[in-house]
Amino acid sequence: MSDKYNLVVIGAGPGGYVAAIRASQLGKKVACVERRAGNALGGTCLNVGCIPSKALLDSSELYEVARHKMARHGVRVSGVSLDLPEMMKRKDGVVKSLTGGIAMLFKKNKVTPHYGTGRLLGGGKVEVTATDGTKTQLEADHVLLATGSESTELPFLKFDGKTVVSSTEALTFDAVPKHLIVVGGGYIGLELGSVWRRLGAEVTVIEFLPRILTICDGEIATQVHKLLAKQGFAFHLDTKVTGATVQPGVLGVPTVTVTAQAKDGKEMKFTGDKVLVAVGRRPYTAGLGLDEAGVQYDKKTGKIPVDKQFRTSVPNVSAIGDLIDGPMLAHKASEEGVAFAEMLAGHKPHLNYDCIPSAIYIWPEVASVGLTEEQVQATGRAKGDGYKVGKFPFAASGRAKALDDTDGFVKIITDAKTDRLLGVHILGPRASDLIAEAVAVMEYHGSAEDIARMIHGHPSLTESVGEAARAAWLGMAIHA
Repeated sequence: MSDKYNLVVIGAGPGGYVAAIRASQLGKKVACVERRAGNALGGTCLNVGCIPSKALLDSSELYEVARHKMARHGVRVSGVSLDLPEMMKRKDGVVKSLTGGIAMLFKKNKVTPHYGTGRLLGGGKVEVTATDGTKTQLEADHVLLATGSESTELPFLKFDGKTVVSSTEALTFDAVPKHLIVVGGGYIGLELGSVWRRLGAEVTVIEFLPRILTICDGEIATQVHKLLAKQGFAFHLDTKVTGATVQPGVLGVPTVTVTAQAKDGKEMKFTGDKVLVAVGRRPYTAGLGLDEAGVQYDKKTGKIPVDKQFRTSVPNVSAIGDLIDGPMLAHKASEEGVAFAEMLAGHKPHLNYDCIPSAIYIWPEVASVGLTEEQVQATGRAKGDGYKVGKFPFAASGRAKALDDTDGFVKIITDAKTDRLLGVHILGPRASDLIAEAVAVMEYHGSAEDIARMIHGHPSLTESVGEAARAAWLGMAIHA
């Protein structure tokens, strides 16, 4: 006999668990299937992604501050040392607290969890295979696929989980690498590279393209490159990795030599003790039974096409998050989960893909919303008569000076005729928090003048956003 539900969600990550909770709040009988070992809810984000990486980033930043910044504030410390096991213990504690919190939310909202691998059987049926092989069959009016994504593996640089690793293993090293080689100059590689660089590793980044952070505004990416190089990162751009060889090493510590080719054809070799392959992520669809259930998907990318109501080619099967088009961001998946659940209940939710913020948690942080300057130019606008740019440096911010964090700037791009915000990009302290103001104004089709005329508290980092808006609106700021 099958257990019958209004909705079965496969995947308990930020998209799936949120969709399950919201659907239950709207009166649906809901089950959520999760395959992760240890019955841990929260998906990649909470278990081996967003949350543990930020915990390590914050811990490593404190270590960096204690060793190199506190003296400038007149705080003298000595004998600062790293206790990596304790740092990892704290990270694991943060993860356990949050994943356990989701289990409590499921109980509170009457969502039934099923632990095991979910597979579509067609006809609204889902088979759940537990770790001991036991199979349970669920039946639902609607099935939501929310299985997220996995690290992309290079065919000539296979993960071994120890020396050549994905982001998952890079969160659990038991010792600081002497030399960490990062393949890929995106946000994942730079964030994890920042953790281990602060803790003492030599970090080399090899990027196939001519710049790092290709998703970012070019001016922001250029400045990030300079700041990270100043922090000790070594960059090799326009460089193609061609393979790697792992050697036994000495005292049981393996070494790995990565071979690469520069744009001019020059052959290069890099030897380290860990290689982090961070060249992107792809949808996780293994074992879902898409073919058997008749769900169409792109065989090359793994992406599942959906309509505006998140329905796949099979009407009672939907998909959200990393499985479908759009940025692979946890908050994007969560809001899609809310929107899906509300649509299922007959509501008409609003979801604006043009106003999804992104953040990169290096230091200083990077955050943005809307179009980059390159994307604005691609629409045919020319600087001056088509669009305007206003910038304000944190070096001119009283609050940033007091914090001793003056690197970076706020950049606001507007339509030259209407003053409407087209994009906001921030490189600086707490950029991930500062971007929220821009998101709110853009959501309501606001202008640079709207931000400039808001009263920002003094002294605060938010004043820099107001000053950049004034520079975009009037062509000049007050304090720069």
